[in-house]
Amino acid sequence: MKIKSQKDFFSGLMFMVVGVAFAWGATTYSVGSGARMGPGYFPLMLGILLALIGSVITFKAMVVETEGGDKIGAWAWKPLFFILAANFVFGILLGGLPSIGLPPMGMILGIYALVIISSLAGNEFSLKGVLGLSTILAIGSYLAFVVLLKLQFPVWPSFITG
Repeated sequence: MKIKSQKDFFSGLMFMVVGVAFAWGATTYSVGSGARMGPGYFPLMLGILLALIGSVITFKAMVVETEGGDKIGAWAWKPLFFILAANFVFGILLGGLPSIGLPPMGMILGIYALVIISSLAGNEFSLKGVLGLSTILAIGSYLAFVVLLKLQFPVWPSFITG
């Protein structure tokens, strides 16, 4: 069978691999049943659904004819670098890096860094827009995670809160 759309084929393959990995990882937790769901139930169902969607996309890529074969383009290195860097910086700022003596800087500062660094991945950059988005995301995250869900993690830098 010939691949008729490379983009769809490899996207579907990626969905299947991630879905199977999630489903497999979820089996290490107690799954439970539909009536009494355990901590592994949702990731298991999500992984199975993702794998099924991936197999449909992969099958479609081998059956439905596309113009020019829908070839995969070159790697987008700049967006890949900035998106990964933004996530690493967010994680480091949120929890700190004790090995080098960096204290936790908190969720708010981490969100601002995340949005600013990830916005460098695009072709256009507006500092005013990025700061506005950061503020909205920081307020929404604070309300959702700290106020509503009552999660316990640093919100502000440790040297401010004491």
